[in-house]
Amino acid sequence: MSKRIFVAVAGLVSMAFGVAFSVKANLGVSPVSCIPYIYSLKFNFTVGELTILLNMIFALGQFLILRKKYTLLHLLQMLAVIIFGYCIDMALYVIGGINPTTYVVQMGLCLLGCLTLSAGIFLLVKANLTYLPGDGFVVVVADTVHTGFGKLKVALDCSMVTVGLVSSFAFLHRLEGIREGTVIAALLVGSLVKFFNTRIFWIDGWLGNGVQEEDIPLLPEGMEQPLVVTISREYGSGGHSIGQVVARKLGIDFYDRELIDITAAKSGFTPEYIQENEQKLAGSLLDELYMNNYAYVQDELPPSDVLFLVQSKIIRDICSRGPCVIVGRCANFILKHNPRCFNVFVHASEAHRIARIVNEYGVDESVSGKKLEKLDRERAKYCLEYTGEDWRDSTNYHLALDSSLYDSPEQIADRIIEMIPEDILHPQAEAAPSEEVSSKEVSPVA
Repeated sequence: MSKRIFVAVAGLVSMAFGVAFSVKANLGVSPVSCIPYIYSLKFNFTVGELTILLNMIFALGQFLILRKKYTLLHLLQMLAVIIFGYCIDMALYVIGGINPTTYVVQMGLCLLGCLTLSAGIFLLVKANLTYLPGDGFVVVVADTVHTGFGKLKVALDCSMVTVGLVSSFAFLHRLEGIREGTVIAALLVGSLVKFFNTRIFWIDGWLGNGVQEEDIPLLPEGMEQPLVVTISREYGSGGHSIGQVVARKLGIDFYDRELIDITAAKSGFTPEYIQENEQKLAGSLLDELYMNNYAYVQDELPPSDVLFLVQSKIIRDICSRGPCVIVGRCANFILKHNPRCFNVFVHASEAHRIARIVNEYGVDESVSGKKLEKLDRERAKYCLEYTGEDWRDSTNYHLALDSSLYDSPEQIADRIIEMIPEDILHPQAEAAPSEEVSSKEVSPVA
């Protein structure tokens, strides 16, 4: 607990310096600080004091929503914001001598403010003791109305900027506190927190958080892992058809679109949502901002993360129950600890892929190579985000095939089955070569 308190306080101090650097840059402060900053220019209160006052309103909002469910843990947010508020005033005093005279220096201070603010948020989240009342208010509202935290966080930030704009012209008769720095902070801080989360792991061990182990189903002692063939593929290369034929020839189960229905039943997401959002990340800038906002809190996950985790568990469960072929969804990385997992990557020439898409998928003939590359880039980006691996790296697969060099999926399936090593296909036979075993007693699904 002493370590967590230390990290939480360090996070609040770092966040305070982030706000102070942004104020000194004079290019606009972050959305959460724009109202306190603007009102500090009009009234005889400091930025820190007004930050405390604003967050007291958010804390009151939580109390009014939760009523009897309001706990001492919620009240702890007030202690955090009091420390944060007075640390802001302390930080402004410490760096009071900094007065940038050029735009380059101003922008440098603005970026430094974003960096220190995001580092502080990262530390506060890792301490896992409390939130600032503003973020806590969004969590409470999200839980109450069953809406995504990220969307509400964007809405709250936009609302505070709007109030800041109106207040600036109403009280000061000029624009203050909201400029390009505000936009930079809104776009950059969440991304930096997310970056720290994916790069800095030692603090979890130091705090005793631990790194969650992969959920690998335990099989009975002495029981072999079932055979699994994963098919990763470029869009339009025929990976689905090839996987179906491999499964049929081996006499084992096949999973591709079937995983959508299973995931819908397990997660609560609709099949339409899963089909639209699986195997790709947020597309628009607003979507990216919405997803990055989840980095502000410990116990909220973006829907895309939830979807990946649910599908990962489903894939592991399926593969623990029996042999199968799985197409896509980073299955080769999810099952990397399975010694009987044979991983295939299917690619093809651009002309072959376009012809297949037009003839089999019913897509308009105007589909271009750029469109194909965009779709493949989405899959590669998704894979890198959730596995840290390069989707196109051949070292991540046992076999890579150009489907345009073959006449039919049957030929490719035969080639894949031929290339599966004997110790993966028939591990029991490999372990006991002296025993005579008839072909009827050993099948590819043994």
